[in-house]
Amino acid sequence: MEATGTDEVDKLKTKFISAWNNMKYSWVLKTKTYFSRNSPVLLLGKCYHFKYEDENKLLPARSGCTIEDHIIAGNVEEFRKDFTSRIWLTYREEFPQIEGSTLTTDCGWGCTLRTGQMLLAQGLILHFLGRAWTWPDALNIENSDFESWTSNTVKKFTASFEASLSEERELKTPTISLKETIGRYSDDHEMRNEIYHRKIISWFGDSPLALFGLHQLIEYGKKSGKKAGDWYGPAVVAHILRKAVEEARHPDLQGITIYVAQDCTVYSSDVIDKQCASMASDHADDKAVIILVPVRLGGERTNTDYLDFVKGILSLEYCVGIIGGKPKQSYYFAGFQDDSLIYMDPHYCQSFVDVSIKDFPLETFHCPSPKKMSFRKMDPSCTIGFYCRNVQDFKRASEEITKRSCEMHIPVTRRAPDLERPE
Repeated sequence: MEATGTDEVDKLKTKFISAWNNMKYSWVLKTKTYFSRNSPVLLLGKCYHFKYEDENKLLPARSGCTIEDHIIAGNVEEFRKDFTSRIWLTYREEFPQIEGSTLTTDCGWGCTLRTGQMLLAQGLILHFLGRAWTWPDALNIENSDFESWTSNTVKKFTASFEASLSEERELKTPTISLKETIGRYSDDHEMRNEIYHRKIISWFGDSPLALFGLHQLIEYGKKSGKKAGDWYGPAVVAHILRKAVEEARHPDLQGITIYVAQDCTVYSSDVIDKQCASMASDHADDKAVIILVPVRLGGERTNTDYLDFVKGILSLEYCVGIIGGKPKQSYYFAGFQDDSLIYMDPHYCQSFVDVSIKDFPLETFHCPSPKKMSFRKMDPSCTIGFYCRNVQDFKRASEEITKRSCEMHIPVTRRAPDLERPE
């Protein structure tokens, strides 16, 4: 009887914390982000220059945009559409209970798992849809910067806590439906893209069956001594993602693998071996690979000498982002302007979305509000990600990455003494 009472107290405590975190983390999108029109913006290998308007001329060398083939001049809307099309994974609440715990939310502890999911999602976007893909509805999402978060958050907190006390809290199915979405696409290619768009998001759903959902990632993390409620570092998450992809049995995922660098060193022969590993008879080509490189860019603080290196990496078309952030706060870095990194923030608590239902709403999986942070504030521990479609792609990427590393005198073929080994 006493044990039962203790369980009830634990459940009530968990629900209260969930309700409190919902209020606490719903303030994250309140602030606006400003971009200069005088400096180029790089987003995962694409360069946008908001001021330059003559598309027939190249940008001046001082612009910092070195990938001329990827220059998109004078179009703010194109940048907004590109950024919003990236998949955004955030804290969620009211999802099915995590096995071995009473937790139904990851608020306050799951941010690095979420940024890892975002990086993997971008790799899958490149794999199935390509870098040129953008979501047709990206600009239709209302920018949350202009919403009144104060009243909405307080109301949600009150309702959430009252429901917890009365034991009436249920898993809510969103009322917004996108049933008309597929019907808008007359082109077979666009319809295929939308199907894969939804499929990729569904793989990150917050349910025990989702291939790359929080529940599965936590299971794989147990082998690293982690459990639900723990804080996960960028290197640990890299190995969890590798295991998740290796264990995925979905037929669409048999053509992609993950390689995690050892001691900040990528061994080409090992990568190629993984790409050429035995595949199903109907897959004659070599595998695509997502390469994850856990690094430490300095000692207690990030060494600013690495700034140009990080900017160079984010300028590469092969880059799928960086799992990084500030101390104890993980962000998904996807670009930069001047000396500020552009990122997506997982620290916003949203309600559970059942991705198993037909035409589940997509809006909460896309962020209309890019955020910026000074490179100087970046935590030195991070994991850098790259995507290569085949062996030839990997060889070209290796040349690009080696070139940029040598320019910064950062060894990539041997161990660097000031770089962190994977956790």
